[in-house]
Amino acid sequence: MDAVVKFLQPYQLHPVVDHFSVALLFLAVLIDLFAGSSPTRIWLRYTAVLLMILGALAAGGSFLTGDMEADRIWNALGQPARDVLHRHAQLGTYLAITFGVLAIWRIFIQAFGFMAGSRAIYLIVAILAVATLGYQSHLGGVLVYDYGAGTALMASAPVPSEAASPSSASSSSEPLPTVSVPTPMATATPMATFAAPATNPASIPTPVPTVAPSASPSAASM
Repeated sequence: MDAVVKFLQPYQLHPVVDHFSVALLFLAVLIDLFAGSSPTRIWLRYTAVLLMILGALAAGGSFLTGDMEADRIWNALGQPARDVLHRHAQLGTYLAITFGVLAIWRIFIQAFGFMAGSRAIYLIVAILAVATLGYQSHLGGVLVYDYGAGTALMASAPVPSEAASPSSASSSSEPLPTVSVPTPMATATPMATFAAPATNPASIPTPVPTVAPSASPSAASM
Protein backbone atom coordinates (compact mmCIF):
# COMPACT_ATOMS: atom_id res chain seq x y z
CA MET A 1 0.00 0.00 0.00
CA ASP A 2 2.84 2.39 0.81
CA ALA A 3 4.35 1.73 -2.62
CA VAL A 4 1.04 2.66 -4.27
CA VAL A 5 0.84 5.87 -2.24
CA LYS A 6 4.40 6.88 -3.17
CA PHE A 7 3.62 6.16 -6.80
CA LEU A 8 0.43 8.27 -6.86
CA GLN A 9 1.59 11.25 -4.76
CA PRO A 10 3.60 13.01 -7.53
CA TYR A 11 0.55 13.06 -9.82
CA GLN A 12 -1.45 15.33 -7.44
CA LEU A 13 -4.77 13.60 -8.11
CA HIS A 14 -6.69 15.24 -5.28
CA PRO A 15 -7.81 18.41 -7.15
CA VAL A 16 -8.85 16.36 -10.19
CA VAL A 17 -10.98 13.93 -8.18
CA ASP A 18 -12.45 16.80 -6.12
CA HIS A 19 -13.81 18.50 -9.21
CA PHE A 20 -15.56 15.31 -10.28
CA SER A 21 -17.03 14.87 -6.79
CA VAL A 22 -18.47 18.37 -6.62
CA ALA A 23 -19.87 18.32 -10.16
CA LEU A 24 -21.43 14.85 -9.98
CA LEU A 25 -23.02 15.28 -6.55
CA PHE A 26 -24.46 18.73 -7.24
CA LEU A 27 -25.92 17.53 -10.54
CA ALA A 28 -27.36 14.41 -8.89
CA VAL A 29 -29.31 16.48 -6.35
CA LEU A 30 -30.41 19.13 -8.88
CA ILE A 31 -31.67 16.54 -11.37
CA ASP A 32 -33.48 14.67 -8.60
CA LEU A 33 -35.23 17.89 -7.56
CA PHE A 34 -36.24 18.57 -11.16
CA ALA A 35 -37.44 14.98 -11.58
CA GLY A 36 -39.89 15.50 -8.72
CA SER A 37 -41.74 18.10 -10.78
CA SER A 38 -41.81 15.80 -13.85
CA PRO A 39 -43.01 12.38 -12.66
CA THR A 40 -43.56 11.16 -16.21
CA ARG A 41 -39.88 11.55 -17.09
CA ILE A 42 -38.66 8.46 -15.29
CA TRP A 43 -35.27 8.63 -17.01
CA LEU A 44 -34.43 11.73 -14.94
CA ARG A 45 -34.71 9.70 -11.75
CA TYR A 46 -32.47 6.97 -13.10
CA THR A 47 -29.99 9.64 -14.14
CA ALA A 48 -30.06 11.06 -10.60
CA VAL A 49 -29.43 7.59 -9.18
CA LEU A 50 -26.47 7.01 -11.51
CA LEU A 51 -24.95 10.41 -10.76
CA MET A 52 -25.33 9.88 -7.02
CA ILE A 53 -23.52 6.53 -7.25
CA LEU A 54 -20.69 8.04 -9.31
CA GLY A 55 -20.52 11.04 -6.99
CA ALA A 56 -20.26 8.82 -3.91
CA LEU A 57 -17.41 6.89 -5.54
CA ALA A 58 -15.70 10.18 -6.40
CA ALA A 59 -16.16 11.38 -2.80
CA GLY A 60 -14.40 8.23 -1.60
CA GLY A 61 -11.59 8.94 -4.06
CA SER A 62 -11.38 12.51 -2.79
CA PHE A 63 -10.99 11.22 0.74
CA LEU A 64 -8.17 8.83 -0.21
CA THR A 65 -6.25 11.30 -2.38
CA GLY A 66 -6.77 14.07 0.16
CA ASP A 67 -5.26 11.88 2.87
CA MET A 68 -2.18 11.32 0.70
CA GLU A 69 -1.90 15.04 -0.03
CA ALA A 70 -2.23 15.96 3.65
CA ASP A 71 0.63 13.62 4.57
CA ARG A 72 2.80 15.24 1.91
CA ILE A 73 2.29 18.89 2.91
CA TRP A 74 1.53 18.74 6.65
CA ASN A 75 5.06 19.49 7.88
CA ALA A 76 5.45 22.44 5.51
CA LEU A 77 2.37 24.28 6.84
CA GLY A 78 2.12 26.71 9.72
CA GLN A 79 -0.39 26.31 12.53
CA PRO A 80 -3.18 28.47 10.98
CA ALA A 81 -3.03 26.46 7.75
CA ARG A 82 -2.97 23.21 9.71
CA ASP A 83 -6.17 24.20 11.49
CA VAL A 84 -7.90 24.80 8.16
CA LEU A 85 -6.55 21.54 6.75
CA HIS A 86 -7.74 19.61 9.81
CA ARG A 87 -11.27 20.99 9.44
CA HIS A 88 -11.20 20.31 5.69
CA ALA A 89 -10.08 16.70 6.26
CA GLN A 90 -12.70 16.07 8.96
CA LEU A 91 -15.50 17.27 6.71
CA GLY A 92 -14.10 15.14 3.89
CA THR A 93 -14.33 12.04 6.06
CA TYR A 94 -17.90 12.76 7.15
CA LEU A 95 -19.02 13.66 3.61
CA ALA A 96 -17.53 10.51 2.08
CA ILE A 97 -19.54 8.41 4.54
CA THR A 98 -22.69 10.55 4.09
CA PHE A 99 -22.71 10.34 0.29
CA GLY A 100 -22.08 6.61 0.44
CA VAL A 101 -25.18 6.24 2.62
CA LEU A 102 -27.15 8.57 0.34
CA ALA A 103 -26.22 6.52 -2.73
CA ILE A 104 -27.46 3.32 -1.10
CA TRP A 105 -30.58 5.12 0.13
CA ARG A 106 -31.32 6.43 -3.37
CA ILE A 107 -30.94 2.96 -4.87
CA PHE A 108 -33.44 1.59 -2.36
CA ILE A 109 -35.92 4.40 -3.14
CA GLN A 110 -35.79 3.54 -6.83
CA ALA A 111 -35.75 -0.22 -6.40
CA PHE A 112 -38.22 -0.81 -3.58
CA GLY A 113 -41.69 0.68 -3.44
CA PHE A 114 -41.85 0.84 0.36
CA MET A 115 -38.85 3.25 0.36
CA ALA A 116 -40.49 5.72 -2.04
CA GLY A 117 -42.16 7.55 0.85
CA SER A 118 -38.77 8.59 2.23
CA ARG A 119 -37.75 10.42 -0.94
CA ALA A 120 -38.61 13.86 0.50
CA ILE A 121 -36.43 13.21 3.56
CA TYR A 122 -33.68 11.95 1.28
CA LEU A 123 -33.75 15.16 -0.74
CA ILE A 124 -33.51 17.33 2.40
CA VAL A 125 -30.50 15.37 3.66
CA ALA A 126 -28.92 15.47 0.19
CA ILE A 127 -29.32 19.26 -0.04
CA LEU A 128 -27.69 19.73 3.37
CA ALA A 129 -24.87 17.40 2.32
CA VAL A 130 -24.09 19.28 -0.89
CA ALA A 131 -24.22 22.60 1.00
CA THR A 132 -21.62 21.22 3.42
CA LEU A 133 -19.65 20.01 0.42
CA GLY A 134 -19.62 23.59 -0.90
CA TYR A 135 -18.20 24.86 2.42
CA GLN A 136 -15.58 22.11 2.46
CA SER A 137 -14.58 23.07 -1.08
CA HIS A 138 -14.22 26.67 0.10
CA LEU A 139 -11.79 25.51 2.80
CA GLY A 140 -9.77 23.75 0.13
CA GLY A 141 -9.62 27.01 -1.81
CA VAL A 142 -8.41 28.84 1.31
CA LEU A 143 -5.59 26.32 1.70
CA VAL A 144 -4.43 26.82 -1.88
CA TYR A 145 -5.00 30.52 -2.50
CA ASP A 146 -4.30 31.92 0.99
CA TYR A 147 -1.60 29.54 2.25
CA GLY A 148 -0.23 28.11 -1.01
CA ALA A 149 -0.73 24.52 0.21
CA GLY A 150 0.61 22.00 -2.27
CA THR A 151 2.00 24.66 -4.63
CA ALA A 152 5.49 25.87 -5.46
CA LEU A 153 4.86 29.02 -3.40
CA MET A 154 4.67 26.90 -0.25
CA ALA A 155 8.18 25.58 -0.80
CA SER A 156 9.68 29.06 -1.18
CA ALA A 157 7.73 30.77 1.60
CA PRO A 158 8.93 30.57 5.22
CA VAL A 159 6.85 28.48 7.58
CA PRO A 160 4.85 30.89 9.80
CA SER A 161 5.47 30.55 13.51
CA GLU A 162 2.72 29.34 15.79
CA ALA A 163 2.78 32.45 17.97
CA ALA A 164 4.28 35.65 16.78
CA SER A 165 6.22 37.39 19.53
CA PRO A 166 5.97 41.20 19.87
CA SER A 167 9.74 41.50 19.64
CA SER A 168 9.83 39.69 16.31
CA ALA A 169 6.97 41.80 14.98
CA SER A 170 8.72 45.05 15.80
CA SER A 171 12.14 44.01 14.55
CA SER A 172 13.05 44.54 10.92
CA SER A 173 15.09 42.32 8.65
CA GLU A 174 17.59 45.13 8.08
CA PRO A 175 19.60 46.68 10.90
CA LEU A 176 18.46 50.07 12.01
CA PRO A 177 20.84 52.91 11.11
CA THR A 178 22.76 54.34 14.03
CA VAL A 179 23.36 58.06 14.32
CA SER A 180 26.38 59.19 16.29
CA VAL A 181 26.43 62.75 17.58
CA PRO A 182 30.01 64.07 17.90
CA THR A 183 30.85 65.39 21.33
CA PRO A 184 32.97 68.60 21.26
CA MET A 185 36.29 68.17 22.99
CA ALA A 186 36.68 70.26 26.09
CA THR A 187 39.57 72.66 25.51
CA ALA A 188 41.12 73.92 28.66
CA THR A 189 41.60 77.67 28.39
CA PRO A 190 44.41 78.75 30.65
CA MET A 191 43.31 81.50 32.91
CA ALA A 192 45.74 84.19 33.86
CA THR A 193 46.49 84.25 37.53
CA PHE A 194 47.17 87.57 39.11
CA ALA A 195 48.76 88.04 42.47
CA ALA A 196 46.45 90.31 44.35
CA PRO A 197 48.12 92.49 46.91
CA ALA A 198 47.35 91.89 50.49
CA THR A 199 44.44 93.90 51.57
CA ASN A 200 44.85 93.52 55.29
CA PRO A 201 43.74 96.79 56.83
CA ALA A 202 46.15 96.37 59.69
CA SER A 203 49.13 96.40 57.40
CA ILE A 204 48.25 99.76 55.76
CA PRO A 205 49.94 102.69 57.61
CA THR A 206 47.59 105.38 58.84
CA PRO A 207 48.81 108.87 58.02
CA VAL A 208 49.38 111.14 61.12
CA PRO A 209 48.34 114.81 60.65
CA THR A 210 51.06 117.35 61.35
CA VAL A 211 50.15 120.51 63.32
CA ALA A 212 52.20 123.66 62.82
CA PRO A 213 53.53 125.11 66.17
CA SER A 214 51.76 128.25 67.24
CA ALA A 215 53.60 131.35 68.47
CA SER A 216 53.96 131.58 72.18
CA PRO A 217 52.33 134.61 73.97
CA SER A 218 55.65 135.69 75.23
CA ALA A 219 57.07 135.98 71.68
CA ALA A 220 54.15 137.93 70.41
CA SER A 221 54.46 140.49 73.15
CA MET A 222 58.10 141.26 72.38
